[in-house]
Amino acid sequence: MDLKVASVIVCLCALAITSTEAGIPKCCIRVNRNISVRLLLKVKRWDIQESSSACDINALKLYVKMRKTPICADPMVMSDLERVHKQMKQNKWNAIK
Repeated sequence: MDLKVASVIVCLCALAITSTEAGIPKCCIRVNRNISVRLLLKVKRWDIQESSSACDINALKLYVKMRKTPICADPMVMSDLERVHKQMKQNKWNAIK
């Protein structure tokens, strides 16, 4: 009976760890410095990863359409991303007029 109880506890612990990812953040371990404008146009949202938190490096996480995992970019890409999105908004506004 003790073996059954132990195996149930082990299974429940394994399920809890895999379903919650045990609170371990998904960090970028390296960054891509060459991001194309075409890829920047497909970005839905982005997050900033700071080295002062649980992760080791500064990075810009780009969440792209039709992609499950984010792309880790150099934080310097942020200015390019903002410029592309600003141009997209201006072009959309000009198309409406």
